[in-house]
Amino acid sequence: MNPSHEGASPTPTPTPPTAAPAASLAEKYDPQQVEPRWQAAWQAAQAFRAPPAVCADGTPDPRPKYFIMEMFPYPSGRLHMGHVRNYSIGDVLARAHRMKGHRVLYPMGWDSFGLPAENAAIKAKVHPRDWTVKNIESMKVPLGRLGQSYDWTHELSTCEPEYFVHEQRIFIEMFKKGLAYRKGALVNWCASCATVLANEQVEDGLCWRCQSVVAQRELVQWFLRITEYAQQILDDMGQLQGKWPDKVLHMQENWIGRSEGARIRFPLQNPLPEASEIEVFTTRPDTLFGATFMSIAAEHPLALRLCKGTPHEAEVTAFVTRVRAEDKIRRGADDYVKEGCFTGAHVQNPATGRLMPVYIANFVLMDYGTGAVMAVPAHDQRDFEFAQKYALPIEVVIQPAGQTLSASALTSAYTDAGTLVESGAFSGQDNEAAKKNITAWLAERGQGGQTVSFRLRDWLVSRQRYWGCPIPMVECPAHGYQPVPEAELPVLLPTDIEFVPSGQSPLASHPTWKNTTCPICQGPARRETDTMDGFMESSWYFLRYTSPQYAGGILDDAGQSFLPVDQYIGGSEHATKHLIYSRFFTKMLSDWGVLPRTLREPFVRLLTQGMVLKDAYRCTEHDYLYPEEVQDGRCVKCGQQAQHLRQMKMSKTFRNVVEPMALVEKYGADTARLFCLFAAPPDSVLEWNEAGVEGCSRFLGRLYRLVQRYLSLKEGGPPSDVLYIVNNTAQPLPGAVAEADLYRVTHKTIRRVTTDIFERQQFNTAIAAIMELSNALTDFLHHYEARTPALKEAVETAVKLLAPMAPHICEELWHALGHSELLALSAWPIYKEDLARDDKLTIVVQVNGKKRAELLVPADASEQQITQQALADGAVRQFSEGKTIKKAIYVKGRLLNLVVA
Repeated sequence: MNPSHEGASPTPTPTPPTAAPAASLAEKYDPQQVEPRWQAAWQAAQAFRAPPAVCADGTPDPRPKYFIMEMFPYPSGRLHMGHVRNYSIGDVLARAHRMKGHRVLYPMGWDSFGLPAENAAIKAKVHPRDWTVKNIESMKVPLGRLGQSYDWTHELSTCEPEYFVHEQRIFIEMFKKGLAYRKGALVNWCASCATVLANEQVEDGLCWRCQSVVAQRELVQWFLRITEYAQQILDDMGQLQGKWPDKVLHMQENWIGRSEGARIRFPLQNPLPEASEIEVFTTRPDTLFGATFMSIAAEHPLALRLCKGTPHEAEVTAFVTRVRAEDKIRRGADDYVKEGCFTGAHVQNPATGRLMPVYIANFVLMDYGTGAVMAVPAHDQRDFEFAQKYALPIEVVIQPAGQTLSASALTSAYTDAGTLVESGAFSGQDNEAAKKNITAWLAERGQGGQTVSFRLRDWLVSRQRYWGCPIPMVECPAHGYQPVPEAELPVLLPTDIEFVPSGQSPLASHPTWKNTTCPICQGPARRETDTMDGFMESSWYFLRYTSPQYAGGILDDAGQSFLPVDQYIGGSEHATKHLIYSRFFTKMLSDWGVLPRTLREPFVRLLTQGMVLKDAYRCTEHDYLYPEEVQDGRCVKCGQQAQHLRQMKMSKTFRNVVEPMALVEKYGADTARLFCLFAAPPDSVLEWNEAGVEGCSRFLGRLYRLVQRYLSLKEGGPPSDVLYIVNNTAQPLPGAVAEADLYRVTHKTIRRVTTDIFERQQFNTAIAAIMELSNALTDFLHHYEARTPALKEAVETAVKLLAPMAPHICEELWHALGHSELLALSAWPIYKEDLARDDKLTIVVQVNGKKRAELLVPADASEQQITQQALADGAVRQFSEGKTIKKAIYVKGRLLNLVVA
């Protein structure tokens, strides 16, 4: 259904607040006076409370629900312009849907566990909880000042026990179902933060939080078996096509990394106690007979064991240590310099019997397959380069049609299709058929078989820090790890803690907290002292938003009525982190029956807003400079020429941050919101421009004066009372024609803005359309003596359409226009199709597929009429005159292509 034709039955307006302003307008608009007044009015009216699913009489609320949310912030204590942009987008959609008659839930909460609070505690000797609570309160003030229409009765904070008790229950259930387990593994270790990082938290080899170099360290950790859901996460992407940005879906698809192939087991020449073979995953089993050596990752469990006690041990250990510290993304790049180190070990090729040397190779990663690669240098370019560098054998086993390749003559690997040679019984087969046949042969011999591999790895959730959700497990010497009994949940953090970064959780050094009893034998046991990764809290918080006070579970039936989230807004940097984890949790909880079985995806629609950019300045002596530290292009501290860095990400590091509250104090919240929405499409980068901010302020001033001018007119009369109007021409129009024209402009604007907000989510073009209506109104008002019906509708429509973007000034103008109900709860305007219909169309004219002209034609013009007009056009005639028109291809309302001989 076209959203413009939905019945608009908004929430019944509560009793008007006693603080409602008078109906008259002050001479000049003062946002510092007006904005706080309307914020108080909305709060007194409880205007933004999410209506329950059931009406007071017990019948279901018939209005469609609309659950919208932004990615919740970490309570750092300060808002930045990226927050303002993000939250302005969400508030527009929430306000517009309320006016459209939806039952809106628009909550806010706090991602309040995390390492920064712990680091602050260490530096300032303040407890993380005190630091966090103080920051939350300080951030709520500017959110209110911006006019955000949040329902604060649904607020949550992830560090509160009433929140994380449910997370502990989820973890216990995962443990019981085999989805949570412990294993020893190499982990990403940030020495600066003294904690383990998930793969997703390592960016370009650096810690995502502090930008320190990340090293590898072996620890026994807790993992969640997200790989059990890898295929489902991949398959269900079809539900998100067209609703999520393509770039996010591509990033997730690549991160999951599904590959079909074969697993092949290569026996070790000298078996180890813990391993008698090395298993590889390959998508090219057809090249097995050409495998001449094996490459394994520096992180492979056998990387150091293969050389232990051999003359190679020292060299291999040094090489492995160096490679493990290198950036994984660079290691996987095609142009990365290939290096290796022989372990001294050999494996046997199960097809040829050849003994193949085992190398540690810097380009092999544990993130793909098994971390071991059968190297076929004749048919893989990386293996070819490696083999040439270390003088390893090259065997051609696939020949292209009509050619004969020689290993000694190869200058690069041959990686295309062909026919197998030197491959035993499989010689002569097409290589695609050989893939299946060799895989089946290996399965028959018990040496491999068909499989699917995923790049996605199980989720490491252990963190060696205090300020996180305690993992609700205890370790008993007799019974191993056991979940904490339900009666003892939640497991709370001790308050008397000493923060000393050591690589262990501070909980491990607490004298009493870690000591407990086994729930099975009641004997002495030790609590798990690691806490959970912060991404755990954000993987399901959207569910808790619906029922934040419910004690009987994650959410109640009323909360379920709001699911799934209809609109989610946040940064694309979370594409392979939070968004994948949220999809995993939704599917898992649906399988458990906590959520409806049919609910498989958490977020129907995703909008990823672009970054806010601003110029920065840098001095070789004093690094980044504040704008006031640069005069005439030079650093005021040392006089050196300052480097002008164009359009950098707005960041405290670059000292180019614009404080949102300073902007609000100078221009008002509506101007700040309007600039963030108008300066660029929401998914594009926003380049900071002070002139743009001033321009938005001037527009609001013009709208204010426009309404003042309208109110100064005498009460209405028929259109004939109107003198004349100039409608983009020098010719005056009779009043009746002007009135009809104004109706058409108004309803076309309603249609454009409705489409731009509810369908396209392009707020910049919606604002542009309202500005055009404002300009048209300004022209009309110059020639009106009285308030006519068309003029009244046009003025009120302009105010209504702009209300989601600039709610304070529009509320002030709405009441000045004589309305007593809150504009925030009034009905969205609905356009009339006959008035909104375009009376003129622009038709692109092509000749033989090349654009030659654009024609402005009546909307009801026939194909024949358009063709005649095109042939009469000078630009078209230049390419068609004297030639035969073989065919005319007409796309109705859009394009005419003339095919000429």
